[in-house]
Amino acid sequence: MKFSKRASNIKTSEIREILKLIENPEIISFAGGLPAPELFPKEEIIKLTAEVINNEGNEALQYGTTEGYNPLRKAILEQRLKPFGITGTIDNILITSGSQQGLDFTGKLFIDKDDVIIVEKPSYLGAINAFRVYEAQFVEVSMDKDGMIIEELEEKLKLYPNAKFIYTIPDFHNPSGITMSLERRKQLADIASKYKVPVLEDSPYGELVLEGEKLPPIKSFDTDGYVIYFGTFSKTFCPGLRLGWIFGDEKVINKYVTLKQSSDLQCSSLDQRIIAYYLNNYNLDEHIEKIKSVYRKRRNLMFDCMDEFLPKEIKYTRSKGGLFTWLELREDIDTVKLLEEALKFNVAFVPGSSFFASGGHTNYLRLNYSNMPEDKIVEGIKRLSKLLKEYYKES
Repeated sequence: MKFSKRASNIKTSEIREILKLIENPEIISFAGGLPAPELFPKEEIIKLTAEVINNEGNEALQYGTTEGYNPLRKAILEQRLKPFGITGTIDNILITSGSQQGLDFTGKLFIDKDDVIIVEKPSYLGAINAFRVYEAQFVEVSMDKDGMIIEELEEKLKLYPNAKFIYTIPDFHNPSGITMSLERRKQLADIASKYKVPVLEDSPYGELVLEGEKLPPIKSFDTDGYVIYFGTFSKTFCPGLRLGWIFGDEKVINKYVTLKQSSDLQCSSLDQRIIAYYLNNYNLDEHIEKIKSVYRKRRNLMFDCMDEFLPKEIKYTRSKGGLFTWLELREDIDTVKLLEEALKFNVAFVPGSSFFASGGHTNYLRLNYSNMPEDKIVEGIKRLSKLLKEYYKES
């Protein structure tokens, strides 16, 4: 078979490949960005599915509009956007198959071959892979404890004035766990207007605040419509229904709608109604508080275990929310090779090099604390620490 040149740019996700390797129940996996399945609202979904079928069975099993089920769009606007300073109408919202579909559509909408796009260093592996398919040229901007360094971003925009967009994860960044400061959020919104460059604000973890207060989205400071906001129910409800949304200027959303029409026509009519019924009959904020309570305990336990067992030279991000922490090891340690050894110890993580668009940086790794119960977090960190101590003894 002769595949397209574009297909040759598609790489399998390193995380997915790792997950295939760790189906062995003996392996404690800190690899995937998986929510805790015991927190999925299963009983409510069972009840609401029957309710949807009884009330709107024909419509729920029929084709629907590409833009999405209007009661769901309205509930997102009123409950998940307006409380955080994002205002508009349902015409500013497109329902997507998770925020990952929004990233793919963004590549189709904005990127021609060799176009420059600006990403954080490091950045979300799924976004890098989605944009790479469209043969983008990546320009990376460094991060510090307050997120993307704005001065460096401006330097890059002056060097690349035709950059198509800036991609950022301001809340509990994947993989680094860093949260962008309030001041930088305002500065980034200003830069979008000043340079007339779109900012893609990807916020799958924004509501999973485990410490401190939730900061307003960059979109809430957008005065000229240059910020496009991506949200999802995957981390706050359940990922299996595959529902997220894009919020943006109506003209931009109309372009995204056209792409969705030619891609999959629409999201599931049934699944959209299930979540809409949930939002209108239950309190998602209360459910999120339950999730946060569990994740906070697991995060704190992982940090305590790392403080106790890891070699003291290892640095890690004390993330204030989300799902991840990010470790920096000694420069000569290759975490891809380290993973091969770790699997022999029945523990898994994601090597960090995949999160850098330009490659390299092989001495980083990402750990997830949301998915494993407390006893496995303790045992998993002990196993990883035992291996790492062998490496650090060699120095």
